[in-house]
Amino acid sequence: MKYNVMLKILMLLLQRRKVTATEIARRYEVSVRSVYRYIEELTVCGVPIDVARGRYGGITVADTFRLPTGYFTREEYAATLNALDAMASQISDESVISAKEKLESRQKIEKLELSVCGNVIVDGGAWGGNVKFSEKMRVCEQAVNDSKSLLIDYISRGGKHSKRIIDPHVLILKQNVWYVWAFCHTKQEFRTFKIGRIKSAAFTGKNFKKKEFTRDDIDLNFKHSDDELIEVTFIIEKSSLPDAEEWLGIDNIEPRGNGFVATLTLPNDDTLVNKILSYGGAVKVGSPTELKDKVKAAARKIAEDI
Repeated sequence: MKYNVMLKILMLLLQRRKVTATEIARRYEVSVRSVYRYIEELTVCGVPIDVARGRYGGITVADTFRLPTGYFTREEYAATLNALDAMASQISDESVISAKEKLESRQKIEKLELSVCGNVIVDGGAWGGNVKFSEKMRVCEQAVNDSKSLLIDYISRGGKHSKRIIDPHVLILKQNVWYVWAFCHTKQEFRTFKIGRIKSAAFTGKNFKKKEFTRDDIDLNFKHSDDELIEVTFIIEKSSLPDAEEWLGIDNIEPRGNGFVATLTLPNDDTLVNKILSYGGAVKVGSPTELKDKVKAAARKIAEDI
């Protein structure tokens, strides 16, 4: 009984995205206290559910959340729709027609969306068909296009979770990483959020009025101060040139001797050291010395731990 009700609650949330605990309790003939207990167990299982108390509150599941692709195979989806279609043609049952329409709409939603702008196509998905990132891209893009506010669960570089309401104004692609520039209601200012660090996102049901802005209004250094940036010279082996070009940009790389050299300014954080190490010595630091020492220390630690 318990898990049957939990599954029904999950399906209702996926259909409606937001519902009150009182409505769930009435629909499935359980107490409101039991509803919150079931919601807590669903959250422990990894379902991104947010509970807001008060007059305008409710139980919300993130718009980026979908059932695993393995829940229905393509063949199972098609067979189910065909069966419901056959039933609907034989009997006049509103519940059968409703079920068919819901499955058809869900099938459309589950397809990965490609952003198309003029002659440019942007696929926000990862190699291998990672739906989670594509769904976050889809939700952020819809929020920008339709001026819809989002409730996001954001994880900082230090691992700190924070719930924020944001008004997304534009998507930004920099160094092959996607960001969304948005007004943050918590900080009462515009911030740049890395989409890969958004754990979940849900529409609040409210629209916002976009502020007029130009490219110059956006700090594309993303709050990096002069102390957090470092000018680096890389020495690149020919074998790693294609990968280095994608990371550093073709315009920043010049041939020199039997290899290549790139000089540019980058954020001076741990991700820089890890990125350099990922090239296995094919991309070396020419300068500054302090970065060379960091890479050497990190390499020694890896060797000691093996």
